[in-house]
Amino acid sequence: MMNQLLILSASAGAGHTRAAQALEKAAREKKCAAEIRHEDALQYTLWWYRQIYSRGYLICIHHFPHLFGWLYRLTDPPWKYEMGRFLLDRIHAGALIRLIEQVQPDWVLSTHFLPPELVSQLKRKKRFRGRQAVIVTDMDVHGYWLCRNFDHYFVALEESRKYLEGLGIAPDQITVSGIPVDPVFAIPKDKQTLREKFGLEPNLPSILVSTGAHAVGPVEAMVHSLLSLKLPSQLIVICGHNQKLRNRLQNISAGLAQKSPVKLKAVGYTHEMDEYMTAADILVGKPGGLTAAEAMAKGLVFVMVNPVPGQEERNADHLLEAGAALRCHHLSSLGYKVGELLENPQRMAAMQVNAKKMARPDAAQEIIQKVLTI
Repeated sequence: MMNQLLILSASAGAGHTRAAQALEKAAREKKCAAEIRHEDALQYTLWWYRQIYSRGYLICIHHFPHLFGWLYRLTDPPWKYEMGRFLLDRIHAGALIRLIEQVQPDWVLSTHFLPPELVSQLKRKKRFRGRQAVIVTDMDVHGYWLCRNFDHYFVALEESRKYLEGLGIAPDQITVSGIPVDPVFAIPKDKQTLREKFGLEPNLPSILVSTGAHAVGPVEAMVHSLLSLKLPSQLIVICGHNQKLRNRLQNISAGLAQKSPVKLKAVGYTHEMDEYMTAADILVGKPGGLTAAEAMAKGLVFVMVNPVPGQEERNADHLLEAGAALRCHHLSSLGYKVGELLENPQRMAAMQVNAKKMARPDAAQEIIQKVLTI
């Protein structure tokens, strides 16, 4: 058993943190190390960089998505900005470098692309004597995930493995594990029991609308479009910490006519996302890596709304290729797209089967088990 395990994430978007928490939980269940430590790498950077990075990311993807997509493509070529990244990281992430040097863990597991290059340089200079694993938390491998000095890569898809092999990475240094999700997603639960628990109709098709922790974006427009459905169905909208949105949706729900075929339930922030996904048939939202992995783990058809250019669009491409998702380009047609799916139960059942084929709910456990045996 190893002595210390250091898991590094970054609070730029929630997915990287959720993946790290899944690994931490799996590691504690496995009791794989005497000390298991999870740190947010951004908290070890200069305050101005932290503010620009985290806030700039959110502003860019919500208000300037095409600019974000352009930057994503610009920085994607392998190794192109390797030295420049390291020099910038060394300036703003001195505290993170000192943490790694002082702790000297047996393994560093990174669920964000910020730490691997720093750890790689420390390994090259023999200032870090442990091992490094890079856990890619999207279906595609962007150039920023690449580093020279590592021990193992964990990726979501076989295609990603082939891409890394094409760059010269040895096959035995790559594992197709899937994206790590909370181990609770691997626990079978009964759909009807959970619908009863959440006060849902037991036999109505259930559409879960995922909006993120802060429920930003055109959520109400999505809901209004889905309320145009002609078939009896129920919407469950996760409003996160946005209480104002939840109040508005509850007012809309109260105002729905008795003869309306669509029921609406607004839910606040929840730690039971796996159970809401189990209770649902369809997920509507943006295809972030973790959200997509969770949806596949529960066999949900993913109806993707306006993926952000960059990693979300690439995730969307993979889900579409696998036949597990639909893409909606215009919110006004969202109700139509979902309605067409509900009216074709054979198609929906086939897509749910395809989703389950992509599912890797044990990814976190597999990753921890692998690092114990390397």
